Amino acid sequence: MDLTVADVARLLHASEKTIYRWIHEGTLPSYRINDKYRLNRVELLEWATARNIKLSPEVFDGEQAPVQKGLLADALRAGGVLYDVRGEDKVSALRAVCDVLPLPEGVNRDDLYAVLLARETLGSTWIGNGIAIPHPRSPLILNVKRPSVTLAFLRQPVDFGALDGKRVGVLFTIISTTIRLHLCLLSHLMYTLQDVGFARLLHRRGSAEEILGAMEQMRAGGY
Repeated sequence: MDLTVADVARLLHASEKTIYRWIHEGTLPSYRINDKYRLNRVELLEWATARNIKLSPEVFDGEQAPVQKGLLADALRAGGVLYDVRGEDKVSALRAVCDVLPLPEGVNRDDLYAVLLARETLGSTWIGNGIAIPHPRSPLILNVKRPSVTLAFLRQPVDFGALDGKRVGVLFTIISTTIRLHLCLLSHLMYTLQDVGFARLLHRRGSAEEILGAMEQMRAGGY
């Protein structure tokens, strides 16, 4: 819980009074520690994206050196694009995705499935417009050597409990190596998903070459 109300107000370009109002209304997820409110960066990203509030990934770099240019494009190329993934509901869709993810030898798919389900019990990972981003709460548990993002198009959309009422047919699964890379991938992905052209490409389920090409163009812009 590393963000203060003042931090969030600055990131959202809103007044602290507005942030407190959202907290008290129960709209904005927060935690009270020693009579002070603290917010989680990942939860803030998910909250903002579901409400079409655009946050630049740079605001989450902190004081550490920035990650390499093209991190998201490289991660998507490593994870690949999958089509026609089966699933009758959220649980079976997550199971199907875990079964086909390009994971290295030694990674226990049952463990990953359990971790993804545990994350969903904390709150659905839908972000609106028929898209969800299932991801482990703790990336270190899998012991992978390089991060990946896998895009999976479901054969049929399933109910993720999205507040916008839309069933989810597009899943981006993030597998990372460190907490910081996990946060960077998540922030860059959510930023990218707010690009109108990229969203249209996903909606029509473009080819892997088109999707990776669009991501490479964003690499030129720094993402």
